[in-house]
Amino acid sequence: MNYSEVETDAEYVARLETGADWRAEIESLAAEVDAGAAWFTALGAVQDAELAFYDQNDLEYYTIDADEPLEVASCVGNVAWLDDERFAHTHVVLSDADGETISGHLNEATVWAGEVYMRVFEDDLVREYDETTALDLWL
Repeated sequence: MNYSEVETDAEYVARLETGADWRAEIESLAAEVDAGAAWFTALGAVQDAELAFYDQNDLEYYTIDADEPLEVASCVGNVAWLDDERFAHTHVVLSDADGETISGHLNEATVWAGEVYMRVFEDDLVREYDETTALDLWL
């Protein structure tokens, strides 16, 4: 197991802008507060979404498209550097009007309403390619 002790630097709450991209808003918050590493949770609603499921046999992401209003029942993720850019690794559970859910890795979604809590770490974290999983993981 690869692990590091982290110290937190600051905590923030923010409202995501209606019509913006959900993940991009989180990355913008991280840039604005100069976070090179953070943990976040969020909730709200989106107008549409593109999620992905990572197939462990194929070592590849498959997209899941949702072109309808959805509640963000749960959203959790982290921020780290990837290819010299801040990347918000984001997982969500979305529910429709009947309470049916879809979930997975969030690629993009259009914000209807959103609130995020972010805890920033003192030291940056960097993602690098892992040959076993074919994923970009924390060092």
